Amino acid sequence: MTEAVKIDNTKVLEEVLKKNDYNASALIAILQDIQHELNFLPEDVLEELAVKLEIPKSQVYSVVTFYKAFKLTPPGKYNIKVCMGTACHIKGGSELIQTLESKLEIKEGEVTEDGEFSYEPVMCVGCCGLAPVVMIDETFHGKVTPKQIPKILKECEKKSREQEEA
Repeated sequence: MTEAVKIDNTKVLEEVLKKNDYNASALIAILQDIQHELNFLPEDVLEELAVKLEIPKSQVYSVVTFYKAFKLTPPGKYNIKVCMGTACHIKGGSELIQTLESKLEIKEGEVTEDGEFSYEPVMCVGCCGLAPVVMIDETFHGKVTPKQIPKILKECEKKSREQEEA
């Protein structure tokens, strides 16, 4: 069995700060870069960020909590994004969300007890011709119906088992 690579949060923070010249006015860009690397914004990183930028923690947290795009909790292993752009919404995006919530027993932004799945609606993934679209990590599933959701989830579970056995 292979071990997951542990990401050094301190190293990520330093690299992002260097890239942005330790400039507090680039706080949003810095937070975006950190989240891109870590998939969420850990509390210890935010506290260290405030120290390094010499700004109050409250300023960092006010930005993080103001913008919905920032996540304070880690996503599931499979972060499911349901497109809710106009085409996807009209063609059943809301029904896909209802099905996911029912099957996974979670609400938007939550993670399943086993840590495997999380989901979030997104405004547009740019695949309007395939509406409605579900995106899992970087894989797009187009013209999805609520009946297809269990099969898509099973594919992820199968992939997880295969990775564990490898």
